[in-house]
Amino acid sequence: MDNVSRAQRSAVMAKVKAKHTTPELIVRRTAHALGYRFRLHRSDLPGSPDLVFVSRRKVIFVNGCFWHGHNCPRGSRKPATNVQYWSAKIARNVRRDREVRAKLRSLKWRALLIWECELRDDRRLRMRLAAFLDD
Repeated sequence: MDNVSRAQRSAVMAKVKAKHTTPELIVRRTAHALGYRFRLHRSDLPGSPDLVFVSRRKVIFVNGCFWHGHNCPRGSRKPATNVQYWSAKIARNVRRDREVRAKLRSLKWRALLIWECELRDDRRLRMRLAAFLDD
């Protein structure tokens, strides 16, 4: 996205979704196919988790690598423009994510974090979900 106007950049950024993203849909579809039932985006829980398994007291967050500062190649990319703003924003996201998981632990909920880059291996995703949810 080199050499785009502010209006074009704004239009692109406005389309970035917080809920019902493609990575989230992949995890939802996989969990459902494995026979697990869940609720979505419970706002009464810290961080409004993507998937909530109420009877198991477990939640799953599906995070985008760039937005949440993952240490993979995509998450390690630095923006070419407005670097100071984006670095601070991602740092705030990382800090907030850590605080949310701590709050969930204090409420006796267990959380699984799935990164966008981990969704390429369907077999591994199924195994992680089953291990977490059956534990």
